Amino acid sequence: QVQLVESGGGLVQAGGSLRLSCAASGSIFSIDTMGWYRQAPGKQRDMVATIGGGSKTNYADSVKGRFTISRDNAKNTMYLQMNGLKPEDTAVYYCNFRGLRVANGLEFLEYDSWGQGTQVTVSS
Repeated sequence: QVQLVESGGGLVQAGGSLRLSCAASGSIFSIDTMGWYRQAPGKQRDMVATIGGGSKTNYADSVKGRFTISRDNAKNTMYLQMNGLKPEDTAVYYCNFRGLRVANGLEFLEYDSWGQGTQVTVSS
C-alpha cells in the first residue's frame, strides 16, 4: 500500500499564494509520475500539473506561469506552489503518485494512489 497525505490548502484572497504538499508513505520502490488535479463543484476532475521521473513537467494552460510543481524524491514529497491565485482556481486539489511498490517482499507491482484532497478557496 502507498498512502498519500496532502496539506496546504486554505482560504486566500485573489492574487495570494499557497503551497500544497503531498507526502507518500508505504512500500514504495519508485515514484515515477506525480501530479496535481483539481475538481470544482459540478466540474470534472482536471489535471493541473504533472512531473515525471526526469523532472519533465506539464501544466494546464490555465495555470501556466502561475503554478510550479516540484518534488523531493528523498522525502517522497511533491509540492505545488500557487501564485497569483484567481477565484477560478477554487477547487479541491488532489495529489496523485504512480510507480512501483514492493508486494510482500516478493515482487514489484504498479500503484496509483490519491491523496484525500485539500480545499483551496480564492476570494474576490
